[in-house]
Amino acid sequence: MHELTVVGVRVELPSNQPIVLLKEAVGERYLPIWIGAVEATAIALAQQGVVPARPLTHDLLRDVLDGLGVELSRVTITDLRDGIYFADLLFANGVTVSARPSDAIALAIRAGTAIFAEESVLDEAGVSIPDDGEGDDETEVEVVERFREFLDQVSPEDFETGS
Repeated sequence: MHELTVVGVRVELPSNQPIVLLKEAVGERYLPIWIGAVEATAIALAQQGVVPARPLTHDLLRDVLDGLGVELSRVTITDLRDGIYFADLLFANGVTVSARPSDAIALAIRAGTAIFAEESVLDEAGVSIPDDGEGDDETEVEVVERFREFLDQVSPEDFETGS
């Protein structure tokens, strides 16, 4: 299992399909997941630290968990089947709940919880984005720019499992 960090949310052109980009915390692979516009907005707002006047769905779920005294221990992207990602929410009390990765990521950011992916998911869908030789002190903007260049050369079909 590998810990991931959220690089950001971007929109693939010309399809206008949002993508959340995750990167191995220790490693070189990236995991792009095509998501819905609502979830993309929820992730981006949380990453930017924007606090809405009224809680959004993921804020509400975090608040409910806090109110019940239940801690979200980890989010794991568990599987990729027929081009669809699956994730689990693992709570401190041992309960596991299945979730869409986009919702799980949005909740994890709000709860300050680590995000992981199974090795099999990274082996199947993880991509190495060619390094431009600039070194490890690359900024998020530079990483995203390299990712945009990568996206210009691929489509969602390139990540299908072929099953």
